[in-house]
Amino acid sequence: MANIHQVAKQAGVSIATVSRVLNNTSKVSEKTRHKVEKAIRELNYAPSMLGRNLRNSESRLLLVLIHTFSNPYYTEIINGIEDYAIENNYNILLCETDDNLQREDIFLHMVRNKLADGIISMNPTVHVDKLKELSESHSIVLCSDYYEDANIPYIAIDNTEAAYRAVKYLITMGNKKIGLINFNENLLYAKQRRIGFEKALNEFQLPICDEWIHYTDGLSFQDGVEAMRRMLRSKNRPTAVFIISDTLAIGAIKELHAQGIKVPQEMAIIGFDNIAFSSMTTPALTTVSQPKYQMGYRSAKMVIDRIQGLPVENVIMDYELIIRESTLG
Repeated sequence: MANIHQVAKQAGVSIATVSRVLNNTSKVSEKTRHKVEKAIRELNYAPSMLGRNLRNSESRLLLVLIHTFSNPYYTEIINGIEDYAIENNYNILLCETDDNLQREDIFLHMVRNKLADGIISMNPTVHVDKLKELSESHSIVLCSDYYEDANIPYIAIDNTEAAYRAVKYLITMGNKKIGLINFNENLLYAKQRRIGFEKALNEFQLPICDEWIHYTDGLSFQDGVEAMRRMLRSKNRPTAVFIISDTLAIGAIKELHAQGIKVPQEMAIIGFDNIAFSSMTTPALTTVSQPKYQMGYRSAKMVIDRIQGLPVENVIMDYELIIRESTLG
């Protein structure tokens, strides 16, 4: 494989001139640039990105922290992150933590040791104190979920208002008995969505019934099945259920089918996130749509801006209520 010395010799220029052409960092005459580029093509020279990155004290690598690869919610966000990163000559590394503190420490140490330039965290279970400490001297952005008073830049939607609007829609459709399937309220988005749920019921003076509120241990389809199974043990069932993620909602619909309960005629279901599967269920799922691709794209811009020393502000993005058959009579 050719090296920079051979390129310089063939072009009849100095190694420094070849470097200037490669990095486009200084004025080089068109004639000289042409000679260097011709030599590069003829010798099939590929410059070492590792060497360049080491000289510049950068890795051109962004870490994307997620809880688990199995959650389809992340897919569009990751696509947005990757597109912006590639457009700006960065690569991304997907990092699944899966509540494993040892793994988490490995990923955080990569940034401390300059093996990665920054982190986009979509994992709300990551150790917040470690992340806060790291963010004081390194580039970190939170995407989708965030921590109150953590002073780490974030991009998200207004989960409370989105949940409020979703439940208010169920009420306007004539439902007076509305249940909730929620996840761990130690996570801010789950807490906010429950607050939005209660806000709508209180506004219309409808009961908040503990018997109709169920919490799950995870966000898988099976967790939704089991939560709905528990809800159906109640003799006094709700006529509609707000569910804080589409994966849980799809599992809940599966259990309703299994027990012969018609959706939405006997129980309306509304989810959250608008993952690709939500339009493929029978019936198709009404859901709150987050601008996932745009959130990913914007979060990548935010973390690269931070790497470059530019100011970054928190971003709250719009959402949309997508009406489908699971709530239509």
